[in-house]
Order: sequence, then C-alpha cells, then structure tokens
Amino acid sequence: MKTLKTQKLVLAGILSGLAVIGSLISFPILGSRASPIQHIINMICAVLLGPSYGVAVAFIASLLRNLFGLGTIMAFPGSMIGAFLCGIIFSKTKNLFLTSLGEIVGTGILGGLVAWPLAILFLGESVGTLAFYAYVIPFLISTVTGTIIAVGIINILKQNNIITWLERSDRSNDRD
Repeated sequence: MKTLKTQKLVLAGILSGLAVIGSLISFPILGSRASPIQHIINMICAVLLGPSYGVAVAFIASLLRNLFGLGTIMAFPGSMIGAFLCGIIFSKTKNLFLTSLGEIVGTGILGGLVAWPLAILFLGESVGTLAFYAYVIPFLISTVTGTIIAVGIINILKQNNIITWLERSDRSNDRD
C-alpha cells in the first residue's frame, strides 16, 4: 500500500513540475495567458490519480507558476475546478469523452466565471468588469486545446497498456 501511495505522490510531483515548466508554452488571448499544458495535466491526473491528487497538482502548479512569475491569480480557479470536475467524472464513469467535457466546463466556463470576482478583488474594478467578458472565451480556447491533446496522450497510454498496468497495480495493492 505504501508503494502505491509513494508512486502516486511521485507522479503527482512530476506532473506538477511539468505543469509549471509547461506554462512557458503559452499564448496571449484577450488579457489572459492560455496555457494548454495545465489542461493536459488535469486530464492525466483524472485518469491516473483521481480527483484529490488532480486538485492538489493544480493548486501546486498554480502556486509555483505565480511564485515564479509565470502565471496570474486566475490560474487557481480554472485549473482547480477543472481538475476536480474531470477527476470526479472519470472516477464515476471511466468515460474519456465525459471527462473531457468536465475539464472544459470546469475550467473553461466555471473557472472563467470564478476568475471575474478574483480579477475585481486583485486587479481592480475596471479590470474586473472587462474580465467577466474576457476570461471565459480565453479559458475555453486554452482548455479545448489542452483537452484535445490530452485525449490523444491518454489514448496512447491506453494503447501501450500503461493505464491498464497502473489499474492492475492499484487493484493488487487494494487487496494487500
């Protein structure tokens, strides 16, 4: 059991680091920095680690991105809500399409809407008013891009039996 927890912690740490490094791959959209790598990481966490680890990875990556000046405060709501929603959906359904929709709705729509009050609080009223209109669309563009790439990566992991191997390892550790 300890081995599986250690493996999950190590994988979560690696994915957090990849999300931070991946934030260097971004493009500006209407006052927001679209970083599709975070959405790829959210989806991989949903499939391999589950919702709790996914939210933790999203929080750590957002915190580190902000500390290193690679992101904004808006990184928190989108990544964490998306990670939670797609993690919950995958854990309940094991359906990759529904999981993708969870990431898109969680990050792109709900995360974009939650960014609005954060923008007012941290960036001021005038920016906050603009943010309500300007964050949902950029968040959606970033999320859809990352989610499409993630589905491709997850399908490659499935074809190479990596996900099956991890699931078997998880089940055998549950019996111990």
